[in-house]
Amino acid sequence: MESGMESGMESGMERGMESGMESGMESGPAAGRFPFPYTPYRIQEQFMEALYGALEGGRVGIFESPTGTGKSLSLICGALSWLRDWEQKRRREEARLLALGAGGQDELTPQPARPGSADTAGQPDWVTAFVQKKEQRDMVDRLKEEQTRRKKREDRLEKIRHNVQLKYTVKRKRCEEDEAKRLLQLSKEALSQGAGEGVLDQLDHNEEELILAEYESDDEKKVVSGLEEEEDDDLEEDHVTKIYYCSRTHSQLSQFVRENLCVNEEVQRLGALQLINDRCMEMQKNKHEKKSDEENEGKKRRVSRTTCPFYSYEQMQFLRDEVLVEVKDIEQLVSLGRETRACPYYGSRFAIPAAQLVVLPYQMLLHEPTRNAAGIKLKDQVVIIDEAHNLIDTITCIHSAEVSGSQLCRAHSQLSQYMERYRKRLKAKNLMYIKQILYLLEQFVAMLGGNVNQNPGCQAVSQTGTVLKSINDFLFQSQIDNINLFKVQRYCEKSLISRKLFGFVERYGGPASAVKTNKENQKLAGLQNFLLTLQQGSDKEAGAPQSPPGEAEHDQLRTASPLMQIEGFLSALTNANQDGRVMLNRQGTVGQSSLKFLLLNPAVHFAKVVEECRAVIIAGGTMQPVADFREQLLCCAGVDPARIVEFSCGHVIPPENILPIILCSGPSNQQLEFTYQTRDLPQMMDETGRILCNLCNVIPGGVVCFFPSYEYEKQVYGHWEKTGLLSRLAAKKKIFQEPKKANQVEQVLVEYAKCIKRCSQTGGQMTGALLLSVVGGKMSEGINFSDDLGRCVIMVGMPYPNIRSPELQEKMTWLDKTMPRAAGQAPSRVLIENLCMKAVNQSIGRAIRHQKDFASILLLDHRYARPAVFNKLPQWIRERTQVKPAFGSAFAELRKFHRGKLDAL
Repeated sequence: MESGMESGMESGMERGMESGMESGMESGPAAGRFPFPYTPYRIQEQFMEALYGALEGGRVGIFESPTGTGKSLSLICGALSWLRDWEQKRRREEARLLALGAGGQDELTPQPARPGSADTAGQPDWVTAFVQKKEQRDMVDRLKEEQTRRKKREDRLEKIRHNVQLKYTVKRKRCEEDEAKRLLQLSKEALSQGAGEGVLDQLDHNEEELILAEYESDDEKKVVSGLEEEEDDDLEEDHVTKIYYCSRTHSQLSQFVRENLCVNEEVQRLGALQLINDRCMEMQKNKHEKKSDEENEGKKRRVSRTTCPFYSYEQMQFLRDEVLVEVKDIEQLVSLGRETRACPYYGSRFAIPAAQLVVLPYQMLLHEPTRNAAGIKLKDQVVIIDEAHNLIDTITCIHSAEVSGSQLCRAHSQLSQYMERYRKRLKAKNLMYIKQILYLLEQFVAMLGGNVNQNPGCQAVSQTGTVLKSINDFLFQSQIDNINLFKVQRYCEKSLISRKLFGFVERYGGPASAVKTNKENQKLAGLQNFLLTLQQGSDKEAGAPQSPPGEAEHDQLRTASPLMQIEGFLSALTNANQDGRVMLNRQGTVGQSSLKFLLLNPAVHFAKVVEECRAVIIAGGTMQPVADFREQLLCCAGVDPARIVEFSCGHVIPPENILPIILCSGPSNQQLEFTYQTRDLPQMMDETGRILCNLCNVIPGGVVCFFPSYEYEKQVYGHWEKTGLLSRLAAKKKIFQEPKKANQVEQVLVEYAKCIKRCSQTGGQMTGALLLSVVGGKMSEGINFSDDLGRCVIMVGMPYPNIRSPELQEKMTWLDKTMPRAAGQAPSRVLIENLCMKAVNQSIGRAIRHQKDFASILLLDHRYARPAVFNKLPQWIRERTQVKPAFGSAFAELRKFHRGKLDAL
């Protein structure tokens, strides 16, 4: 449970691959038949055949299939068909080799060379023959071992599948063990009564857990997450060939899944996700330290440490096997975990090696430390990344990090107090690294123009603004170039110092904490007061209203544990100098200022994925323009261009069900060009309002209008209110605005849908609803405006990114230095156009969701007709798009289209 990105992971053995999927179906793409739940469209067959070929050839594929065409189902069915066939071929080949091996080793050996000849290395032919024969014998032995292991695993799973009594036997045995432990504990308590502690100046036994263990070595060792005891080795198996199917996951869902996979009620009562994670890790560590405690019992006082009763080898082995027998959802996992008294999180995680299909959020796969912690091994496996249109941005965000001056000062104060409290109990190596971290924090605050020992909320910054530096320049100027950040990073990971510090602050940092009155604890009053001052200072800076309880809890945890975030920043500084930049953002006070690491080359973190995997498929509903994926991600990651394959299919809807129009001018012949210079002009906002008024007269149901930004949408809305255009629009369509807050989106959509349904049933002057949305907002991705919810999608202007952004400017400079010019265009210019068109394509694809759906699409800007821009529209939209110089002919087409569809209904 080390990272929020580990959430939402389910794994399972696809038994259907060897049963229902095969019934009545030939294997392989030549048959043109895949295990589809219904008769597939021709484009779905083409998609699956192309996917099958890419997996068979070990390619890296960029696949595009419009939303509403069954893309995800095609991905799964095509990939599982390949895996089924590959597994059958592998077993046939394995059987052939084993049969040859059983018949005599000579049959495995190629014909020897001519007598007296030598191979290319100059070895005699008898030496070469001997080496080949030994290699082949070893191979047969390996195959036999693998076959034995597989047979053992399959027999075990089959036994579980058909033996219901086994489940109750395991459960009864666990109850007996619990009762024995309870009686043993009661006996120990009875013996110890009246003995007394007899120890002065010793820390509370709960506080012992806060002290850092001795850190003995800087040598990097492979850390195996989860179970480390010898008896637990059986949980780790060889990884079978599998498909990792990744898709995006909302952080809210991630947190829901992670919290709800824990079945330990004592831990669950902590409530907050970070507290649950920390407690889980601490209890695991206690389990692993239990043996060493017993060995040292005679040398020092033994400390009682709580372990998790659900983190049991035998029970998790049983739960793992249950997961592999049949795919289970989260609720079933939790129920099984409670019944068998096994941890659902780790039990399902240990099922990964033997699983043939693992579904996980793609942030988890793309971040190597998280990947390793989850036990994911990519060597010779297949990775499918669905919903990958934002893949480059996602990799960039995962590996970027930002820390505020407030966090840096808080971490410094907490760590100083921690060191002071436990100085006599810490070993020399621990003290050395803590002092190094304190020095780093001090220098980071100095780079923001502040003093780490003063309240950051009260320190004004003399020179405000944003400055970007290379990693090396930042290290030299902050005078930390003499510190080995790799060793500091490794120390933080292995010592769990941020978790120890979090526990320390949780115990002593809050106003409600009960602080004892001995001298050492009295010193901690300073920490409490300082933290309280910092918190009050931050509140004054923000000047924000009271947060809801959930948000307040999150803020409190973020405030209490800043070192965790700082560790991410330290890790980012270990990137190669040319791959990133450090941004110093000095604003108002030191507390408001921040340091941010910006990753410029996402390919460095994707390279290992494409290197290790047998095949990688990047798929999405809107992948155009694909040049970004091919050049910025794949080629920069060292992928041979010959290995890259691209596939794009049309839509399932007939051509007459969509009407895309590029409109060059409005009703009063005002040319439509929404640049930063012209879009604020009253005549441009008036013309936009006139277009919408005319369209709302002839388009039934819902109309969704996208603006480039929240600010511009608000400006246009205010202008229409003043001019009376808004009341004219409201006479035909009830107007809704996209909210900025995510928790309000659902309510707006519900009311929008209700209004459209009500209008279609009652008739009258009001014909539906108009939803004013924002490109890149909550409704431009993931929300489906099918049928009457989106009969027309309008795009106002071209949503180019803000080129004044320091981050974007640095990215543009980096691209111009490292990438070749494309068709005479500078890479930076191509980037800007691609970012714009990706956002457009994502938004306008919201309306068509199934074969019988229909909608019109209106692009309000003459620049869409330029070939370089026009060619970046999705093919299925581009080939049906009409360019209309005048509004009259466009209006006539729209009226004819929608009246024809209404008559057909």
